[in-house]
Amino acid sequence: MTEDPHKTELIRHLLDIDSADAMDSALESLLTPAEYQEISKRLQIFKLLNEGVAHRRIAELLGVGIATVSRGSRALRDPH
Repeated sequence: MTEDPHKTELIRHLLDIDSADAMDSALESLLTPAEYQEISKRLQIFKLLNEGVAHRRIAELLGVGIATVSRGSRALRDPH
């Protein structure tokens, strides 16, 4: 686990949530609408990259820039 106590507390807080509705409420409370949307799209970028979808196609499907998709690709290759 992370050495950052704030990240550790966040992780534990999220792990204690026991339903999809409660998780949605927690994320809406913790994040701005833009942050929540960005994280949701980042997850979709990871999913599509893992499925082998081309970067340009992912950008078109999700309405994001190619740089955003490339950043997601780098994050998958080097998660640290």
